[in-house]
Amino acid sequence: MYHVTSQDGTKIAFDRVGHGPPVIIVSGLLCDRSKTQKLAEHLAQSFTVINFDRRGRGDSSDTDPYTVEREIEDIAALIKEVGGTASIYGHSSGAGLALNAAASGLAMTKLVLHEPPYGSDDEESQRSSRELAESVKAALSEGKQADAITLFMTASGMPDEVIEDICTDPTMLAMAPTMVYDHEVMGDFERGGTIPVELVKAIKIPTLVIAGGASPDFFRDTAIQIAEILPQGKLVILDGQDHGASAEVVAPVVSAFFNDA
Repeated sequence: MYHVTSQDGTKIAFDRVGHGPPVIIVSGLLCDRSKTQKLAEHLAQSFTVINFDRRGRGDSSDTDPYTVEREIEDIAALIKEVGGTASIYGHSSGAGLALNAAASGLAMTKLVLHEPPYGSDDEESQRSSRELAESVKAALSEGKQADAITLFMTASGMPDEVIEDICTDPTMLAMAPTMVYDHEVMGDFERGGTIPVELVKAIKIPTLVIAGGASPDFFRDTAIQIAEILPQGKLVILDGQDHGASAEVVAPVVSAFFNDA
């Protein structure tokens, strides 16, 4: 395990595996680097992979106040660590963070956005996104980590028995305060979780958008829209895969895109 120091002094923990052009993996809500370890190992056959804990998770520290810009600075510190430029893979809300980082102008070679969970722009969808984000934030402000997790997972359609297991997992409870970070990243408070069209338009590097054929329709609808808006966008649908697509399926698609000259 290694550390880099972000601009505000936060220590960001990461593992480095493999050899080749650098690739940074950005994980989603309630995920530390252990959740993306298998993908990192598969990608390490062709790349130097940086698999890191986002701030407030795992072995990384945290610094108040939180802003999305601070997490972009974390990625910037990792890019500097690997030589000044890197390709980025982001999953779920981690794809949302990677999108924001790319739009900010960080030195990225290529970008993969794997099912960023933006919602539609109808009033009901925006209202639901805002209400969920505010409810999660309120529960966490009262120190009710399990309640915050339950609120989010229930809204996501997770089975009760799975939610119960997550809510009794000390690692998940420790990461729960960072759920607000993901809601901020996805624009749930500000935009009701809609696609940030102007940010997408600002991404000038080759970008692959991935969605699963077995995922809920909104993931594919969002992926299609983002791929069409991107100046250099490409779309891939993984047949039979859902939001938790296996590393064995994802890695070859990502590797082929990053290796394509």
